[in-house]
Amino acid sequence: MNEFLLNDTPVKVWAKTVDPHAWKEIDNLSRLPFIYHHLAFMPDVHGGMGMPIGGVLATKNVVVPNAVGVDIGCGMCAVKTNLMAEEIPKELIREKIMAGIRARIPLGMDHHSELQDEEFMPKGHDIDKLHVVSRQYTSARRQVGTLGGGNHFIELQKDDEGYLWIMLHSGSRNLGKQVGDYYNLFAKKLNSIMYTKVEPEWQMHFLPIGVKEFTDYWKEMSYCVDFAFCNRKLMMDRIQEIIADALPQVVFEPMINIAHNYAAWEHHYGENVIVHRKGAVRARAGEVGIIPGSQGTSSYIVEGLGCPEAFMSSSHGAGRVMSRKEAIRTLSLEKEKEMLDSKGIIHGIRSVNHLDEAASAYKDIDEVMANQTDLVKILTRLSPIAVIKG
Repeated sequence: MNEFLLNDTPVKVWAKTVDPHAWKEIDNLSRLPFIYHHLAFMPDVHGGMGMPIGGVLATKNVVVPNAVGVDIGCGMCAVKTNLMAEEIPKELIREKIMAGIRARIPLGMDHHSELQDEEFMPKGHDIDKLHVVSRQYTSARRQVGTLGGGNHFIELQKDDEGYLWIMLHSGSRNLGKQVGDYYNLFAKKLNSIMYTKVEPEWQMHFLPIGVKEFTDYWKEMSYCVDFAFCNRKLMMDRIQEIIADALPQVVFEPMINIAHNYAAWEHHYGENVIVHRKGAVRARAGEVGIIPGSQGTSSYIVEGLGCPEAFMSSSHGAGRVMSRKEAIRTLSLEKEKEMLDSKGIIHGIRSVNHLDEAASAYKDIDEVMANQTDLVKILTRLSPIAVIKG
């Protein structure tokens, strides 16, 4: 971990290298007047929108919608089975399991054509008091149980003992974006009439604890975190049904679930503060987490070590080394396909446009893991068998 002062703010970085875009955002963040204690950046840090992905920002009495992002509650889930991966024919994986997943789970921008049952939606929220969620609720019932695009994925994997695992990465879909955009715009308008040292171009518009919209955002953000969990759970349940239909002898262990885009009240260095994690996983001592690699590389089930300097956090993945456009422009389609094919991975890279999620667009996951041995310890290493990208 590297530690230094930037604009009189302590900054702690677990990455060996940081791209110029992320450095500029870190410099902007270090000037915020409401930072608590220090800034922390995980080993997968890379440039984002206002705040780098892989960033942890603790604040006193303000919430920053853009420090959570628009895919509120985005995260990972994973399930171990009793099946030995090598005993499952590749043809069955391709023709029954992967084809079944594609038939039942909408990918990319697709939604369900029919409303999903309300039993799949979050419970314990007063929808009528959630301005954005209530307006988007019907649409959200078509989004629950859908993967989304970008870096979202479904993978079949095997651990070092050979057992089959299911892993998926998804979030709150368009619902989270609507909530994030609405409150970020309100914060922008509010900050424009306040006396504040936060420059508009930093894109760190904030809601102070005294205004109604702080409470409103918190309630809607919390709903989106729960919705993202419901989204992942419904997909995982349906994937399990598909596998059980193909392999009736299967037994599934309980699902591991973690989020990596949210804000929460937490106790650090003797005070209760708001911790924003944007592309970072909470890693309290003994807490089980998931850190996926890039397409075709290893993923890890980990246990948190509760490092206080990281606000008890870890990376959420490998982290990009090039933008989507740069990856499409510069990477070799044949080399990326050859890498996956040589490992026997069932994948969907078919055209240059699929290179935005190629392994070479991401950092080396093993180097990322080596840079956070004080944040987490590895419990299980998982290798990909088959991949579906959003």
